[in-house]
Formats: sequence, structure tokens, C-alpha cells
Amino acid sequence: MTSAPRTTGELSDAPAPRTLPELLARNAREHSALPALSWQSAGPDGDWTTLDWAEVHTRTRRLAAGFRSLGVGRGDHVLLMMSNRAEHWLADLALVRLGAVPVSVYGTAAPEQISHIAHNCGARLAVVEGASQVAVWEPSVADPGIPLERLVVAEEGEEGGHLPFAALLDAPAGEGGEDGELDTARPEDPLTVVYTSGTSGEPKGVVLTHAQVMANALALDAVVELPPHVEHICYLPFAHIAERMLGIYLPCHRASHVYLCPDPAGVAAVVRTVRPAQFFGVPRIWEKLSAGVRGILSLMPAEKRAVIDDAFETAREHVACRERGEEPPAELEKRYARVREEVLLPMLAAGGLDRVTWSASASAPMSADVVRFWAGFGIVIMDAWGLTETTGVATSNSPKGGFRLGSVGRPVESVEVRVADDGEIMVRGASVFSGYLQPDGSTRSALDEDGWLATGDIGRLDQDGYLWLTDRKKEMIITSTGKNVSPALVENALKEHPLIGQAMVHGDHHSYLVALLVLDAEAVPAWAAAHGVETTGDPSALVGHPEVLAEVDRAVAAANSRLNRTEQVKRYELLAREWGPATGELTPSLKMRRRVIREMYADRLTRLYEN
Repeated sequence: MTSAPRTTGELSDAPAPRTLPELLARNAREHSALPALSWQSAGPDGDWTTLDWAEVHTRTRRLAAGFRSLGVGRGDHVLLMMSNRAEHWLADLALVRLGAVPVSVYGTAAPEQISHIAHNCGARLAVVEGASQVAVWEPSVADPGIPLERLVVAEEGEEGGHLPFAALLDAPAGEGGEDGELDTARPEDPLTVVYTSGTSGEPKGVVLTHAQVMANALALDAVVELPPHVEHICYLPFAHIAERMLGIYLPCHRASHVYLCPDPAGVAAVVRTVRPAQFFGVPRIWEKLSAGVRGILSLMPAEKRAVIDDAFETAREHVACRERGEEPPAELEKRYARVREEVLLPMLAAGGLDRVTWSASASAPMSADVVRFWAGFGIVIMDAWGLTETTGVATSNSPKGGFRLGSVGRPVESVEVRVADDGEIMVRGASVFSGYLQPDGSTRSALDEDGWLATGDIGRLDQDGYLWLTDRKKEMIITSTGKNVSPALVENALKEHPLIGQAMVHGDHHSYLVALLVLDAEAVPAWAAAHGVETTGDPSALVGHPEVLAEVDRAVAAANSRLNRTEQVKRYELLAREWGPATGELTPSLKMRRRVIREMYADRLTRLYEN
């Protein structure tokens, strides 16, 4: 396979530009030869194609002319439904240069959701990936009540009578207007609209301005230690605020290098190729990675595993010193350096994580067991927290300012955070959104009279200013005895056992809790081999196996032993099929849709309360 190109160079000390087009112009001027965007041709051994920042500037100018020739102008919303491919990334920036507003739509969106979004933002044009997306979008194009008029299709030969993406690059630069219309965005102008993923209710359009994005980018730079022009592996959907910040806006701000990964299932292979200095994963990604590594460890001979366990303990001791803000003693530093070089780095190198200096997570509460597992490799997952409405990260752990494993860190410079009397987290500041987009083009503010946003999350601030999440306000379980239970707390306790990959706790208005559990597809084969359980290679075939059920019984009992009586799970059902976005149980960013799961498994949940 062609090796992935490396990044070099230093950022200038010039004042930060105030809009995204200003960032692109600076990068083309000062960092023109540095790699900006890389993507791989089809297949695991495909070659990499790379554009430098000068080429990005030229390509987005041509695309802007193409969009302008289709009648797209300043303030117009254009919808994008594509995987993480070059056309998506470049079209997004081209629209911004034109003064239009790109709106990425999740690839799993149903026709009804597409119609809702198109109507809400008044978009007349959408750019989609291929034939399967065309089929989902055509009903909206045909509906006279929806403003959508035209589709552009990225994949060659899949246009089905719609405009090919390549045609956008063929438009003369001056067609439909002059180049002087480009790059005229003001800081207060909308940069994008991000639609919430719909864990409950209809998606709402969150309007984010250039100024809000720039404020968040500067605040994140203040807490992150990264090499100049650092690599970023881009695999989360661009419809999610995390990837918009990490995969589009921060790379423009830092003149860094984006590697596109269109299929999240292939991210491990890209990590092995790129060997990135930073890696961001939502909790489910870190859980799946840890399950795979644990499966390999479980098959190792006892003497080799003992050496690795000793190295893990040394690394965790080293991390604990850093967490307390202490300088590790010389003896510990020497011991850690030795085990890192001899044991940990070779293991990390096999997965492409040996160069990681910054690892992070956000989006949902992280299991303490997963955090401790990676600390054994010396990798500290800097958990962060934020919402689409806060332009992503509002609080973060940091090696520069301190960290507390299990917390989501302290507020970044662009926001203030306080906790209301009922435990709800409140946020205000420069990176808090403008409001929700209305069909008439206006925005509806969600802030109170003092500028505070009620986030819907429950948490507490400790005496050192670290924020600790409890749960979503709307997801708190209230039992029939009036007790409040955090489902995430119980679910993370259950998932500490490697066999349990997913869990959902239920119990609203009942006297006790029940749970739906899903076997971890990565961990099951290794566990079965280690325990002499025959398997066909299909983890779902083991759901009813007596030894598997006995082990899950022990896992539930172990979790219950760490929980108070109200939080303990009395009954559960083990499910055969993993939950995912395609089947509806998870959002595209891998958060649980509890309402959907409750509806899909209503009969099973009811049976758990019978007899």
C-alpha cells in the first residue's frame, strides 16, 4: 500500500483570521505546499491522493463557481448527504466561500426527515452520493410543498438523470457572477446549520456563525497540546458537530492534514497506516477497540500476560501521578520509560497508536473501566463534553490545565458553566449558538434573559472546577418509589464485563430496573476460545449457550454489587443482534435512541416485569 504522506512545518504567529474563508486564504498563502486533504482509492490497498492547501483553495474556487452557476448565492442553504469523501469536504468549503450555508444530513436519514430538513431550511439544492441516496431524496424533489428542486450526484454513472458533481468543476470562474463575490463572509454570518440527530423528537437546526466556530477553535487550542499541522482521521459523519469541528474547521484553523475515512468500519486500518498523533473516538469506538485488544490478551500465555499486566500497572501509576498534578518520582519515570519502550509501544504500534499524544472522547458518558484500560497503555482519554448548541466542546480535560479521569474536564475559555438547583448544567459564552432555524429564515433563541442555555444534561462541579456528568435530564429513570436513577451509571457498570458490549436499562414508574444486554461481537470469539466453548463464528449463536448465560449472570451480579439497591438490575434479556444506526437503535454518532429501543423491544421489556 502507498504510505500516507507526512506533515511538516510551523504555524505563523499572525493574528487568527475571523472567518473560514480568511483561514483558507491564509493557508493558501502561508502553507501552500503543506498537505491538507488525503483520501484513498477503493480497496484496502488503494493509493492515497493528496491535495495541498494551494490546491484546496483552487479547487474550492472552481466549485464555488459551479454552485454559483446553479443559482446558489449568499445566505442560501445547500444540503449535503455524502460519506466522508473529498466531494463532501470540498463542497462544504466552496459553499462557505460563496457565502452560502452548507447543511450536512446524516446518511441514515429517512425521506420524512429529509423533507422536514429541506422545508425547515428552504434548501433548493442537494448534493448526494449515489443512486441509493437519489432514491431517498427524489420524493422530496417531486413534492411541490418542499422547496428542493435539484440534485447533484457525486458518484460517476449513478446520476439517474440528475447533475453530475464533475459538472460543477467545469463552470467558468466568472459564470453567474464575479470572483469579488467570494470570501466576503462576516464573523456574524451563519457558517453552517447542524441538525440535531433526533434522539428524541424532530431534528432542530442549530445555527452556528463564523464567530462562534472561531471562538471554539481558539478555546480548544488553549487546552490541547499537538504538533503543528497534526494529522486527523476523519470518520464520524460531517452532520455531527464533533466531525465538523475536528474534520473541517480545526484543520482549516491549524492548517493541518485531514485523512478521509468514508466507512467507520475501516478506521482501524487507516489508523495503522497514518499512525496519528491525535485520535478522537466516541465512547462506543473506544469500547470496541478495548474489547478487541482484551480478546487478544485473553489468548496469551499466562507468563506473557503477567509481563503485560505489570506494564499496565506501571503505566496506570504514572498516569495517576499526572492526574494529581505531581511529577512522577525518578524511579517510576525510569520504570515507565522501560515498560513503555519494551512492552507498551510495540503493542500500540500493531494498532497504529504508538504516536498518539492526544486522545479524546465526547458525546456520551465514558465507562470508567474503559478509561482505566487505556491508561494501562499510558493513553489518557481526555474526556470532553458539549452540545451541538455549544459548537461542540464546552468542557475538556487537558494535560496543560489538568485532568480528572471520569470527569469531562473544566470549561474552555469560550464559555461559562454553572449547575442549576435541580442539577441541570447551564452554559453561556462566545461559542454558544445563535438559535434554532425557523422556516421563515429567522432564528429562535433558546437562551434565558441572562444568556444561559439549559443543556438538558445533569451534573456537578467539584471544588476544583471539574464537571462530572450524571445523565440526561429527560433520560433519568424515576421508579415507582420516587427514586431517581441514572441509566448511564448502571449501563456503564454492566459494560465493564468484556462480554457485554451494549446495555439499556429500563424502569420508569416500575419498582425495579430491568435491562436489555447485547453481546460484544469482538470479545465473544476470544472468550469462547479461552473457555472451550465451540462457536460457528457467529456471536449471536451463543446467546442461549448455558456457559455464556452463566457468565452474563455473574457480570450482572458483579455490577449490582457496586450499585445501590435502587440502581440494581433485577432481570435482563440477552439479545443476539448488535444495535447500530442502520437498524435505528443508535444515532449516527453512536448514541442510544432510548425511545426507539423501548418501542422496538416493548414486548420483551413487558415480559421482564411479568411473573
